[in-house]
Amino acid sequence: MTAPAGPVCILAGAGTGKTRAITSRIAHRALSGEISPRHVLAVTFTARAAAEMRSRLTVLGVGGVQARTFHAAALRQVRYFAPRLLAGRAMPELLDSKVRLVTLAAARVGLRTDRAAARDLAGEIEWAKSSLVEPGDYVVAAARALRDTPHEPAKVAEVFTAYEQLKRSNGVIDFEDMLRAAVWGIEEHPDVGEQIRTQYRHFVVDEYQDVNPLQQRLLEAWLAGRNDLTVVGDASQTIYSFTGATSAYLVDFPRRHRNATVVRLVRDYRSTPQVVGLANAVISQARGTEARLRLELSGQRPPGPEPDLRIFTDEPAEANAVAARCRALIDAGTPAKEIAVLFRVNAQSEAYEKALTEAAVPYVVQGAERFFERTEVRQAMVALRSATRSIPGETPLPTAVVEALTAVGWAPDAPPAGGAARERWEALSALVQLAEEYAATPEVVPIGEAASVERPVTLTDFTEELARRAAQQHVPTVDGVTLASLHSAKGLEWDAVFLVGLAEGTLPTTYAKTVEQVEEERRLLYVGITRARQWLWLSYAAARSPGGRARRPSRFLPQLDRSGGTERAGASTGPARRPERRRTQIVSCRICGATLLAGPDRKLGRCPTCPSDIDDELHERLREWRQRVAGAQKVPAYVVFTDATLTALAERRPGRPEELIAIAGIGPRKLGLYGESVLALVQGAGVDDVCPEKTFEISS
Repeated sequence: MTAPAGPVCILAGAGTGKTRAITSRIAHRALSGEISPRHVLAVTFTARAAAEMRSRLTVLGVGGVQARTFHAAALRQVRYFAPRLLAGRAMPELLDSKVRLVTLAAARVGLRTDRAAARDLAGEIEWAKSSLVEPGDYVVAAARALRDTPHEPAKVAEVFTAYEQLKRSNGVIDFEDMLRAAVWGIEEHPDVGEQIRTQYRHFVVDEYQDVNPLQQRLLEAWLAGRNDLTVVGDASQTIYSFTGATSAYLVDFPRRHRNATVVRLVRDYRSTPQVVGLANAVISQARGTEARLRLELSGQRPPGPEPDLRIFTDEPAEANAVAARCRALIDAGTPAKEIAVLFRVNAQSEAYEKALTEAAVPYVVQGAERFFERTEVRQAMVALRSATRSIPGETPLPTAVVEALTAVGWAPDAPPAGGAARERWEALSALVQLAEEYAATPEVVPIGEAASVERPVTLTDFTEELARRAAQQHVPTVDGVTLASLHSAKGLEWDAVFLVGLAEGTLPTTYAKTVEQVEEERRLLYVGITRARQWLWLSYAAARSPGGRARRPSRFLPQLDRSGGTERAGASTGPARRPERRRTQIVSCRICGATLLAGPDRKLGRCPTCPSDIDDELHERLREWRQRVAGAQKVPAYVVFTDATLTALAERRPGRPEELIAIAGIGPRKLGLYGESVLALVQGAGVDDVCPEKTFEISS
């Protein structure tokens, strides 16, 4: 990226290489001597993204760039300047979670809450503080924002007030306070502001569509009127407005910075053209402010399979089919960690955990518990630190780690049965795998002005690396199918993605009542689709449970046409006609239970990806019989039966007339003409037995 210094706005679609673009821009400016890397502050929204940015810059030969999350950058600055800002007082403790204090605050104002209700209240307080809303202004602000509040707005305001009082009396602060403290330190203390502005002169903000007003206020304090700012974002991936995030700053960037350079990245290097085409079809119907910056992506990868749209009778059937397909993908060579099952709400996870366990498929639940906070991982880190004193220093790192982990019950053999036990085993296996990767990059130690030597990494080095990762929540990859909400899947990608539960009331959720909220639900599906590199499965259950109330598919899915195929959402179909009253018979896959949409699949009675059990010898006899009949009747062979019908007969092998007529494409007329002969062939009769020469003479 060679744009000149000044405001730059990069509109980067999903999979278009935004991280590569911004790191290349930093590297180009640093290596050309235009800027010094130590004067760059690159801000991200996750520790993983920050670590990835630092890693790529190192590969490009640029070290010293500060790449941090908003909170990590603010925390570092406040801690550094605390002696000046607090006049010698100790810095308050930082809360990991608001839930405990919110529970106490609710009780103080007469509300009894369980943990789930306390989390909802904590989320509402976080929205208010991120939106620069004070307790006294909450009621009006919530009404203007059309907030769906967990209690009456006035009651939430009371809890908010009590929460702030409890924080002060306990001498603690939360993450929003940390950002506010950084802003206050810069704006109210000229010496602090001057020192920070001297240190940081060039700014990069990733995922700019996700900034909230408080983060924007901090960014403006850092800039102090300067304009060396590069922002990267995609308005079509704005999915966190419920937390206070807004794409307004990205949308308005060219207006706020009149001389801004705007770059559009539309070449998608992540997904196949088929996946990209569906993503474009879904987002092409978007409306509202974000749609003004909508990008039409162009797939750059070789063609792949079409996205698979499935309908199931109920949620258990949907979960079992997904688990079976995951099992098949793994058996065919796709690593489990390259598969994800994504859903709208975390409550949907349970059915898939059960189905995957029964199918012996390893899995990990994204976001259910932070990796480094898991009990077994904390125990493992204690064991590893203890082992640094007992295991000889020259022991190869992977060997030392395996030996240390035996103290917490891990063994490098087959994983145990059972979902929870297997999940614990997989977590510790991830540490072993990380040790193997870490050992493959020995440290280079200088031994003179022009010489250096490689030093093998030790167990002590590894424990320090784990501590650093734990502090930054830089989590190793666990080898299992990922179960995750669509929100937590943002920024990730997999070879195979299952988007499940795509029914009205779930996506969009029943809580999406305004046009803006519905549009955010559409963008959520768009984000889910663009996580897939190669295989994409979209499904929903016609009922929540067997025999339950019928549900409709999500309005965002491509519309089904009457022939059983699909068409792009919003495609023109000519003049409007009155809908036909005739209902198409529902045909389900006899292997996995999915509703079959395409004509050939309906005839076969199975999905094209489900295994065939065709009787090849019967199929050959049916083809010979069809040839004789068509010749005798002087008609093309397909008029008798199509190839798909012959394949269905050879696979399904009907034994009775009612089983024969159940095959799509065989109606009463063909049953009367050919039924007796076909049933005889299925039961083993020869072609000559059902086609005597005096009846069917083949034309020469």
